[in-house]
Amino acid sequence: MAEPLPLAYFNGDYPPLAEVRISPLDRGFLFGDGVYEVIPAYAGRLFHLPAHLQRLQSSLDGIRLRNPHSVSDWAALLTELVQKNGGGDQALYLQVTRGADRSRDHGFPHGVAPTVFAMCAPLAPLPAELLQHGAHVITLDDIRWRRCDIKTTALLGNVLLRQSAVDAHCQEAVLVRDGYATEGTASSLFIVQQGVILTPPKSQDLLPSITRDVILQLAQQQHMACQEARIPVAQVRKAEEIWFASSTREVYAVTGLDGRAVGDGRPGALWRRVYTLFQQHKQQLAAA
Repeated sequence: MAEPLPLAYFNGDYPPLAEVRISPLDRGFLFGDGVYEVIPAYAGRLFHLPAHLQRLQSSLDGIRLRNPHSVSDWAALLTELVQKNGGGDQALYLQVTRGADRSRDHGFPHGVAPTVFAMCAPLAPLPAELLQHGAHVITLDDIRWRRCDIKTTALLGNVLLRQSAVDAHCQEAVLVRDGYATEGTASSLFIVQQGVILTPPKSQDLLPSITRDVILQLAQQQHMACQEARIPVAQVRKAEEIWFASSTREVYAVTGLDGRAVGDGRPGALWRRVYTLFQQHKQQLAAA
């Protein structure tokens, strides 16, 4: 995310971000005992908010933490935060932890209120260089835990994998578990093979991405061939096209994998079509 905007949400208030103070005994700080969401806003309107809030609920259920707000309360407070920061295109980050106990104990505390925090940052369009030339990525062994479907704040595995990609002068990595591609370090994976758009099915091995779901829906509405299937890493290496998708980077093409060109080394025709559909979709939602 870009440098955050000045106002945050913190436990019922909208203080300046620089003034937010969280206890060192907060379980999010001590254990990564919390979950988060990232929601884009276009023209001040949060993108597919119900789906994001459903994913938040699933993550909270996954760590056995009560949701501190109703859907309508979340919608009101998050929309207000975006507006207080000037509206427009923003990336909203929200985090819920199990709160701050009086001591450091692995067991769940009793009678402790969750910590709720949110902030926004400007949402910039994809760099022209990335749109024109695509990304270069590498394959890496997926070293993360077995519940990647929970959007937990404990992201050390993702951080280490992303840094390995950065060290290799790459923008992302295709993560591989038991011989199959799962996703990127912070992105959903798509490939194109024989004109069919393929993406791994939802499972505990990967995050149930909202952007991924929107892309599939848009492609299917245009009668483009799509399939959810496990993808062997060997199949990724032979793909005609590779894409990554995320809330803040939307959908972008991969033109180099492990030092070799993907397809003809340029963003592919199907990616261009899907990218255009996605831009039209977000503009329609923002104008509704």
